[in-house]
Amino acid sequence: MDADVVIVGAGPVGLMLAGELALTGVRPLVLERQPRLRETPKASGFNGQIVELLRYRGLLDRVEAASGRPAVPAPGAPFGGMHLDFSHLADPPLRVVHLPQPRLERLLSDRASELGAGIRRGHEVTGVSQDDVTVTADVRGPDGPYRVTARYLVGCDGAHSRVRDAAGIGFPGTTYPEVNRRGQVTLPDSVTRLDNGDLDVPGLGRLRAGFTRTDRGVFGFGSLAHGGLLMQTTEDEPADLSDDTPMTLTEFQDSIRRVLGADLPLGDVTRLSRYGFQARQAERYRDGRILLAGDAAHQFPATGIGINFGMLDAVNLAWKLAAVIAGWAPAGLLDTYHDERHFAGARALLQTQAQVALRRGQDPAAEALRELFRQLLADEQTLRLLGALIAGTSIRYPMPGPGQHALAGTFAPDLTLHTDQGITSLAELMHAARPILLDLADRRDLREAARDWQPRIDIHTARTDRSQPMPCWSARTPTSPGPQPPANPPAPPCPRCEERSGAGSACPGQSRTGRAHRSGDSDSG
Repeated sequence: MDADVVIVGAGPVGLMLAGELALTGVRPLVLERQPRLRETPKASGFNGQIVELLRYRGLLDRVEAASGRPAVPAPGAPFGGMHLDFSHLADPPLRVVHLPQPRLERLLSDRASELGAGIRRGHEVTGVSQDDVTVTADVRGPDGPYRVTARYLVGCDGAHSRVRDAAGIGFPGTTYPEVNRRGQVTLPDSVTRLDNGDLDVPGLGRLRAGFTRTDRGVFGFGSLAHGGLLMQTTEDEPADLSDDTPMTLTEFQDSIRRVLGADLPLGDVTRLSRYGFQARQAERYRDGRILLAGDAAHQFPATGIGINFGMLDAVNLAWKLAAVIAGWAPAGLLDTYHDERHFAGARALLQTQAQVALRRGQDPAAEALRELFRQLLADEQTLRLLGALIAGTSIRYPMPGPGQHALAGTFAPDLTLHTDQGITSLAELMHAARPILLDLADRRDLREAARDWQPRIDIHTARTDRSQPMPCWSARTPTSPGPQPPANPPAPPCPRCEERSGAGSACPGQSRTGRAHRSGDSDSG
């Protein structure tokens, strides 16, 4: 075989998957149809749970160095044409990294290459087939057509995925008849920027910071850290757009004129982009030896979450593929990729479609909905819930069996750990992307039972700071969670934590029950 896993698409999802697989010793080969990295960013940064997960991989320092700025709590976020203000919260629920997508892709590409992944640019996958043993990709490269074979193939090739089509996987949903145009701009002297962030524009008057709704569409703008503005228009029109056709300055100015009814003078304009919105999810994320991740698996009708949820797909999938290829995976393990990430995608689709309802309605009922929503945003718990939905931190994977702990299936929190070798943390232990048994109760019997699982897991004995709640981890089962519950119901406290600390004490890190698995959450490695 030419590789263990062929990855189609060298965006953030495909490159993250390649690096994660290479960490485990799997041989990935990435095939990308574009001959070189894009220079025009589809996104100017990313946020959410993936920021913390990059720290668990030891990558956040490199990301922050490439950005030139640290990851910081987000002061706010857009939601359905409205603004979520986190600035007054002591610990905002969303962290953000300001790093244009081309620079993120370059960083992830360098990392994957350093770990031994193969990356071929200018190689377009034209067809995919599979049998019981292998999957074959037909490729058109610079030197002509050829074929590659692997044990598995993952389509990370975007919304118009050829891999998904070749596998016959349905992609039901809705394409909204709107086009969004965006640019980073400076303002000429003729436009006055007021102290509260509003603009005073000759011939238009005052434009409020945030979103302005007219009969012809929506205009929005906000401040950027370097002093410029991010401007955007939204108009209803056919959304059959090609990512390969760059947007021009004239197109952007014409759109602003249509929405506002007058010209808005602009200074320097950079990073022009255009996009539409779809609400779609693949019917299944796996078909035999073919799997889907990222935009090939889901399309969300809102900005700011695609990179986060796609890269989390990659991390969840990588260790499971590696376990299957290494021969130690229990039956059904790879199927849990669909169970868990389809569930996460459905949750993201729920909240982004709610944003569509807020954003697109034009009648008095829609105005009433928006006004009520504004009032709800005055409540801190509402803000935190919405922030967690955007970040993906509220995801709790469906658990098999009754009586699961309320934190089972959630992301394992970082802890300061005291070991015989010195002070470390859970995040540092996760850098190698290996399964971990973390013994915080000095249970020799558990460590001895786990010896049979070596060398595929790492065993660590540690104690935590007294100020930290004592966590309790178990591990995941190989069985499918089965039908998904309509909500994430609470479960009784962990009996062992009650014995140790008293009933009702915090237990912040339990994962699935059953066989050995990576510490905490199945996304974390």
